[in-house]
This record gives sequence, C-alpha cells and structure tokens, in this order.
Amino acid sequence: MGAAVADFFDFRPGAQVPLSGAAGETAATHALASAAYRDVPVDEILKANSEWHKSTVKKGKLSLFAPNLGEAFSHAVQTRMLGGARKPLIQSFGMEPQSVVEHCLAANGVRKARDTRLTGVTFLFGVLFLPGLLVWLLIFQIRKTLGAMKDRRMAALGTAVLVAACGLGILYLIKLPFTGLLGLYIRAMVVVPVIGWLLAKQICERTARDLRDRWGGLLAGGGVGPKIPEAVPSNPNQTAAERLRQSLARLTAEQHSNSVFYAGPKGILGMGTRWGSWQLAEELTPLDGKSEINPFRSWDVVRAIHDQLLLLERGPLHTGGFPKPSIRHWVVSPVGENAGEVSRPGGTDVEAFQIKPHEIQRICNEQQFGSGDRHYLGVQFVLWDGQLVITMLITVTVLHETLRIEVTGHALGPVHPLFTTKPKAKVKEVSRTVKFWETKEVKQPLVETSEVVRLAARAPFTWFPPLLSYLGGKLTLPEPFGLRHAWADKPWRHRFMADDALRAATPVLRVVHASAMRVLEENGVNTERFGNRSLFLSNMVQEASPRKADVYDA
Repeated sequence: MGAAVADFFDFRPGAQVPLSGAAGETAATHALASAAYRDVPVDEILKANSEWHKSTVKKGKLSLFAPNLGEAFSHAVQTRMLGGARKPLIQSFGMEPQSVVEHCLAANGVRKARDTRLTGVTFLFGVLFLPGLLVWLLIFQIRKTLGAMKDRRMAALGTAVLVAACGLGILYLIKLPFTGLLGLYIRAMVVVPVIGWLLAKQICERTARDLRDRWGGLLAGGGVGPKIPEAVPSNPNQTAAERLRQSLARLTAEQHSNSVFYAGPKGILGMGTRWGSWQLAEELTPLDGKSEINPFRSWDVVRAIHDQLLLLERGPLHTGGFPKPSIRHWVVSPVGENAGEVSRPGGTDVEAFQIKPHEIQRICNEQQFGSGDRHYLGVQFVLWDGQLVITMLITVTVLHETLRIEVTGHALGPVHPLFTTKPKAKVKEVSRTVKFWETKEVKQPLVETSEVVRLAARAPFTWFPPLLSYLGGKLTLPEPFGLRHAWADKPWRHRFMADDALRAATPVLRVVHASAMRVLEENGVNTERFGNRSLFLSNMVQEASPRKADVYDA
C-alpha cells in the first residue's frame, strides 16, 4: 500500500506544502483543531463521549505530571495519525483532518519551545539545588493530591500544607545552624527554586497567551495558521522532515479513499448511523407482446442514476435549493460492531487507497449476495460549514427475476459542544471592600502557581514521551479512529439540521426511481408495478421522523 501512495504523490523535497481545510468545511475543522491549544483538564474530553465512541484517560503515577487537554490531545492525535506503525483511519467527512493534525504539530512546537526554556530554568535553578527542588515538588504533590479530593476540608488542608511549608522555610533560613559555604548552599536550596519559579511563571504566561489566542482565533473563524516548517524539507538529507511530509500526504490520500466500513448498529463509520431505508423491489417482466426483456446489468442502472444525480442541484424555481453534492461510488466492507480496527483493501486493484473503477464495476455487478464487499452510490451534502454531513446511499441488486433498488439515509451531526467553547478570562467574583453587598470581578493570573510547577516539572521529561506518559498519564483515542465521527453529536437535537436531513431524502429518492424507470423502459421491462411501488414509497419518505434503521427488533 505504501508503494502505491508513493507512486501517486510527488514526494520530492518541497514539492508539496500541507494545506488547510477546504472552503465550506471550516467550522468542524477549526473546532477540533482548537482542542490542541486548550489548557483545561484532560478529563473534560470525556464529556464528549457518545454511546458508540468513547475516549479514555489513562492516569499516570504522579498527578503532578498529568497533561492538560491540549497536551494530551495533540500528542495522541499526532501519534495516532502520523505514526509509522499506525492502523488504518476512518475518513473524516465534512472536514480536513490534515489541518487538525497540522495544528497539533504547531501546538506541540509552541510547547516544545516553552519546554526548552523551562528545562534550562529547571536545570539552573532546580537541578543544581536538587534537595530543595525535591522538597518543594513533594509539597506541591501533597497539595495537589489533597486538593483533588472532593472533601473541602481536605482541599483546605492542602492549601494549609503549602502555607505551613513556606513558614517553616522562612524559619529554617533564620535559625539555620550551619555557616560558611554549606550554610549558604542550604539556604540557596530553599530560595533559588522560588526564583526559578518566578522566571518560569513569565515563560508560562507568554506561552499561555499565545495558545489561548490561537484557540480563540480558530473558533472566531480564522486565527493564526499552523506553522510547521519541519514538514517541508529544504534538502534531501532532512530525512525526518521528509518522513513527516510523506505521513501528511498519506493521511490526505487515505482521507480521499473510496472504501468505507459498515459496523452494524453503529452504521457506516464516518457517515453516521442509518436513519431511514426505502426499498423498491419488483419482478422483472417483459412488456405485453414481448417474450423477454433486453439483458442489462446492475451497473447500467447505477450509471443512469449517477448521471441524473449530477443534475440534482438544478431546479425549475430559483429558490436556492440544494448546494452541489459530492457523488461518488463507494465500496463498503462489513466489520463487527465492536471491531477494534479495520483493514483497507489492497492488491493490484487499489492505488493510493482508491479502488479502481473496473473493480468497482465488478463488485456492483457480481457481489450482491453472500460474503464480500458491496457497492453503493453515494450522494453527500456537507452543510453548516462542515457541522452536518448528510449521505444518501443507493444500491442496486438483481437476484433471479427481482430487481431491488435501496436508498438509505445516513446523517453525521455537529462536533460536540465541548470543542466549540471559547476561552474565558480567568476572573473571581468577590465582595467590595466598602459596599460589601455589591460584588466585583477580580482578574486572576492566567497561569496559577501549581500550573507553573506542573509545567516546569514536566519540561525535562517532554524529550522522553513514553516516560512522561508513564508518569503523568495519557489520552487513549477510540478505535477504529476517525477525527470526525469520534466526537460527533446526533443531528436530531438541532431542529434545522434535522429538517435538512429529512428534506434531502425525498428528491434523491425520486431522482433514483425516475432514472431506474427510464432504464427499465429502454430494456423492455413492464414498469407498471414498479411505478405503483414508487408512488407508495414517495408517500412513505415524507414521514417527518427519523428512526434507527440499523437496529432490528428481532
């Protein structure tokens, strides 16, 4: 498979520069990309879990080294989507996953620059005075452990521990029995780490402002674009940059693959669950006066439907109507409902993750019964800036003398609201000094004391990610993984989105039926019973309520 991708893309140095999300698909892309810059607790992402896809947060040995959401998300997404031994990905319809990965790389770059400076501060003001640094870290770990408890008295005890430690430190400096160099060093062990903390606080605040500006800029519709110069090699000797660029190109190729996976009640991965199904199935009988019909194949009907669907955006009235849909032939592979991974087709019939047209035609005509992949013709609408993906799938089968045309509706809703929340200023409401019955908001430091300690403690270990994950924990992504469907909400909670999904079904169904009727008539098939059935289905499709069409009550 790797050779096929290499043949499809130009991997010469500087030949490709990673691109951002496509026009009209920015809302979902920017919402997910903003997670790379967030400084909220990592457990917040668990709120975005759905009944089908669940992320997990693996706790580490020391809570002092625990990552925040942005750190954990960036590392997890970068490793999962660009790693050399990664599993196949699920397509992210309605967005550009490469843009999200680029923002993760950019966020990691900003943090790496910060951690480089923090590592220098930690070495000069901490490692050289290691006993004092360890004592301070132990105090903050105790405070963090007690503060995380639900009991308010234990949280207050954590603050009291820190205050008592500061008091004992001052008393220790005054009453120290040692003199000379040893006395100066012991005093410095207590004082110098605090000076290092003050320098680290300035570094952390500058970076925090930068990350928050990027977070807010993305959700405002623009912001600073991701800068990843390490993905564009300037000479053939930059092997790491070349590998990164090839990984990004591979990600884009897989995003445009024409093979998808049906996971039972979970629906088609990346497209959402099946909310409606309409079937037109009747016997193929010749017209009166003819002994037999002209032979035709399923592909002939599919090709006629495809040609008519291309005209779907046109209408007799100038009322807006449909935007230009994406019409593609899909090869659908069945996987288990709880499958932990998927496997993409390979061989000579696949090039750059694309199944070749002649193989698609063969599957359409021959693989209609029993095991194997199936062919579907898809009509996809990406609406609401990528927040809503409506997919109507058409399949045609001929078994013995029965022609069956099935149209199914799939809908993928907006990304979870967690990803659309903008950064809030850190303020605290307190009572006024004189007019105590009134309150005012007091601006809080952007980076708290405990956060500076956490970042400074993590900084030297960021060069060894496995060790840092062991000490602080990590985010585990749901499998089979795709950026879009992993954190998608159902569209039925949004009235207008639900209306759009329901309204798309009727015109598509009627175009499909009209195209099929024309092919049948051209080949001498009696279409009277097909016409009656089509009218009945036209009445059924106007039902204004979705249902769980993939859940069979049997």
